[in-house]
Amino acid sequence: MDEIANTASSVPEAGTLQRHAATTLAEQLSAQFSARIRNRLLPPGSRLPSVRDCARRYGLSTQTVVAAYDRLQALGLVEARAQRGYFVRAPGDTPVLARPSATQTDAAAPMLAPTHATALVRGMFHQMGAGAAVALRGAPGSGVLPAAWLESAALGAALRRIARANELGQASLHYGDPLGDLALREALSRQLAGLSLQVLPQQILTTNGASQALDLVLRALTRPGDAVLVESPGWAMQFAQMAHHGLKLLPVPRGADGPDLGTLEQLARAHAPRLFVCVSVLHNPTGQSLSAASAHRVLQLAQRHGFQVVEDDVYAALAEPSSPRMSVLDQLQHTIYLSGFSKILAPGWRVGFVAAAPAVIDRLIDQKLLAVLTTPTLTERVLAHVLGQGQLRRTTQQVRDRLDTARARSVRLAEKAGCRFVTAPRGLLGWVDTGVDTATLSQRLLDVGYLLAPGHLFDPQQQPSTRMRINFTQTQDEAFWRAFAAARR
Repeated sequence: MDEIANTASSVPEAGTLQRHAATTLAEQLSAQFSARIRNRLLPPGSRLPSVRDCARRYGLSTQTVVAAYDRLQALGLVEARAQRGYFVRAPGDTPVLARPSATQTDAAAPMLAPTHATALVRGMFHQMGAGAAVALRGAPGSGVLPAAWLESAALGAALRRIARANELGQASLHYGDPLGDLALREALSRQLAGLSLQVLPQQILTTNGASQALDLVLRALTRPGDAVLVESPGWAMQFAQMAHHGLKLLPVPRGADGPDLGTLEQLARAHAPRLFVCVSVLHNPTGQSLSAASAHRVLQLAQRHGFQVVEDDVYAALAEPSSPRMSVLDQLQHTIYLSGFSKILAPGWRVGFVAAAPAVIDRLIDQKLLAVLTTPTLTERVLAHVLGQGQLRRTTQQVRDRLDTARARSVRLAEKAGCRFVTAPRGLLGWVDTGVDTATLSQRLLDVGYLLAPGHLFDPQQQPSTRMRINFTQTQDEAFWRAFAAARR
């Protein structure tokens, strides 16, 4: 359930500091950092470069950097922590990082995830403007397909058909069904049947994107202090959502075939988790898919220990229909299925959905009513028409063919630049080891206009990492890999 990934950490570009300007270098450096903090490119909790690193990289004295950092402290934008460095302060908060509650004292709960994750997604929408050192050139860490790949006449044609059928008034002047538009839910029921998941329309609830689907599940099925199993590495926004709900995150290492089953069983026995949130097919960020054997074992553990498996399948369109899915094997007895269309069709429409057992859907309806009442009938009805005409299947195949070509080229360029793939490249996303700290690397590359997804953002505990996620469609430019090689030295 990934929208996009890029690092929010940054330092000013050297060329933006003018040695003969009316203001001092310390004032200029301070102003650059201040602009990035206020624009949320440096979010609360993020660490500024060390004094020595900043001075060395930009040809300044350490005294100048210290003076700039002192000015930022005086403005209440950063704070110094003994033996650790300088950190961006949360507005109005002291200290920067939220203190764990009595139910969140376990080291598994990532206290930095909410701030870093939201800054990560802000980068998708942020237009590099005032205070930015350079213009945005690319987002190699993105989790989405290029907009040009998603352009389709089918949506416009479907919208015009709805208008000609005089359905605009009906779709616009009434709130609609809290479950979602019936035509769309019927279309989704047929689509899921193609995956061998037998779901009635009344077992489907539409949402404002797959992110809201997870949020509703968390609201309906958990309470603050509950333990939730998560994959490591996994998607930062999901960690943030769970932390926001006061949940204790229990990381389960994710391998090529699926989660570490020994760790999963141990944690389930010790902590009685309510949920296991996972990606079975084309995992984010590794690109791997669950094996059938692992899927069966996870379901056995779910039944034995009484937790629900929340299966995120937002990259379903890019995977083979035959790929193992726990929801298919289990037929929603101990599973909840989440997906949406933002990755393959109409990202701006934010159409997602949940498929679950009737008792779960009933609880989700209450949460949806409290959050948004209903989702937009018009866009759901248009999408139902597109699905009914079979146009999504054709679009999907074209994208998959194009992605195969892009992946092959990206892999060659990445390996030539010195990256090692941690897992075999599949799908849209690659998980690579750079050999250097990717938090620092991302800072340097942001200075020349490239937004990365450093590895610590995919760790529930925010541990430093030499790994990063790349998007095969966004890493075709040799200029990026040249910049990468230069920053990596």
